[in-house]
Amino acid sequence: MRHLRSGSKLGKQPAHRRAVLRNLVTNVIEKERIHTTRARAKAARPIVEQMITLGKRDSLHARRQAASFLMTPGATQKLFKDVAPRFADRNGGYTRIIKAGWRIGDGAELAILELLGSKLKKKEKKDKKGAKTEEKPEEAKSAS
Repeated sequence: MRHLRSGSKLGKQPAHRRAVLRNLVTNVIEKERIHTTRARAKAARPIVEQMITLGKRDSLHARRQAASFLMTPGATQKLFKDVAPRFADRNGGYTRIIKAGWRIGDGAELAILELLGSKLKKKEKKDKKGAKTEEKPEEAKSAS
């Protein structure tokens, strides 16, 4: 029986589970919004908040702890330079989980894990050939 055993195993061995969570947390910090299953989002959320709390401390020890968990040096830099100062006056609750329906293949419940205050970046439209299209200025439209 699993009495008083908190946390989800995600159907993985401990090393694989740790690797998955490290990748999720790194991606949340780098991209500020990720699409994943609801179980993975719920498992990664406390770790993301712990990393932001480390970023708010901004000591050498905190930097080394964050760097040992995060997968890329760029994520560590962004955590301490951009993300943590944004939440300097907030005492927790840095992330939100939004339900996003079900996956078509296996019916897994999907969710969006994002940092509060992150802005959605619009994707550039591509034409049929794959080249990026640019909006024509109003003068060019009226001249033709």
